[in-house]
Amino acid sequence: MTSGERVVSTALAASLRAALDARYSCRAYLPDEVPPATIDNIVSIAQRTASWCNSQPWQVVITRPGATERLRSALQAAKPLPDDRWEIAPPSEYRGVYRERRRTCGWQLYESVGVQPGDREASARQAAENFRLFGAPHLAVITTERSLGTYGVLDCGAYIGNFMLAAASLGVASIAQAALASMAHVLRQHLPIPEDRQVVCGISFGLADRSHPANRFRTSRASPDDVVRYINE
Repeated sequence: MTSGERVVSTALAASLRAALDARYSCRAYLPDEVPPATIDNIVSIAQRTASWCNSQPWQVVITRPGATERLRSALQAAKPLPDDRWEIAPPSEYRGVYRERRRTCGWQLYESVGVQPGDREASARQAAENFRLFGAPHLAVITTERSLGTYGVLDCGAYIGNFMLAAASLGVASIAQAALASMAHVLRQHLPIPEDRQVVCGISFGLADRSHPANRFRTSRASPDDVVRYINE
């Protein structure tokens, strides 16, 4: 590698790290529409996502503010499907460190918005924000080809991550919402989703309301030493 290549490589790594550090799960948005050119840029960048055999199984439906409002009202009026009726099965349970991380994230959110321990009514109101799309002006619904199974879902996960990184790099906030998979029946009523596709999740996005307390905390990450093992021989 030449010195020039090393400089470019270092700059790319720094840019990627900056985008990762900038991205967070935004839970309150301003009503302003994201310019169409910016959305086009986000999806253009995300489309470079790698996939199994370059199958690119993701399909995306994006709502603009008018459609978002109609969908928001429908979601708030409906009831989520039970776990056994999701199009892609959710986790059966969270154990050990995964349960601890989930609980820590939940309590960080509750503390930021003033939900007291044991206040089930307040926690239910906060959970319902998922179906209000946290006030976001846009929703991207990600679907996968049903016949591609687990690997189609895996590729869509990579796309979702890159969509949110691309958005963050352009000053657009977002949050991936698995909860919206429990509303697949509502999404299908209001959006053009073919029967041969499965709903993976939704991504609410827009400009962050930085004054909202829900946007004031950040989750931590495990150390690489906790998740990586090097084998020398």
